[in-house]
Amino acid sequence: MKTTLLLLSFAAALAGCASNKTQATTSYDFGPLTAAAGNSASPAAAVFPALVVADVTGPASLDTQRMFYRLMYSDAQQSRPYAFNNWSVTPLQLLSQRMKARLAQAGVKVLNTTDAAGGLPLLRLEADEFSQNFDSATHSSASISLRASVFRHHQLVDQRTFTHTAPAESADAPGGARGLANASDAVAADILAWLATLPKQ
Repeated sequence: MKTTLLLLSFAAALAGCASNKTQATTSYDFGPLTAAAGNSASPAAAVFPALVVADVTGPASLDTQRMFYRLMYSDAQQSRPYAFNNWSVTPLQLLSQRMKARLAQAGVKVLNTTDAAGGLPLLRLEADEFSQNFDSATHSSASISLRASVFRHHQLVDQRTFTHTAPAESADAPGGARGLANASDAVAADILAWLATLPKQ
C-alpha cells in the first residue's frame, strides 16, 4: 500500500495538478550550440564537403510539442506527459535543427532537399527513441536513438543506428531537456565520425 501511494504521489508531482488552471506552461529547447572540440574541420567534411540532409522523421509521438517521460520501475509501457512543460517545437524539429547545425559546424555544407543540386549525397535520419526514463523516483536518464542512412545516386551507401543515453541532472522536465540535448550532441558526434569512414565516391 505504501509503495502504491509513493508511486501515485510521485506521478502527481511530475505531471502537476491538472485542476490548476493558472500555472503557466514552460517551453524548452536544446539551448545554444556550444563550441565543438578542436578548431579544425571534421574529417567528415573531407568525405562530404556538401551533403543533402533531410529532416528527421519518426513516430507520431515525436511530432508533438508535448514532453513525455516513462517510469521504468512502475510501468515502462506507459508514456506520461508533463502537465505544464512543453518543447518549443516538436522533438523531430529539434533533432533536425541540431543535427544540421552540428554538421555545418564540422565544416560540411548542409543543403536541404528542396534546394539540393543533382548528384549530391543524401543523409536521412529516422528517430527510433527520444525519451526521459526514470529508473527510480529520484533518478532519470535521457535516451536518443537515430537510424542514419547515406545515399549516393539513389543507392544506399551505408546505414547505421546510433544510440546514446545521458544522465539527467535532475529528476524533472528541465533535467530531461538538458539530458536529451546532451544525448543529441553525442549522437551527432558519432554520426560525424561514421561519415568520415565512408568512401568518398
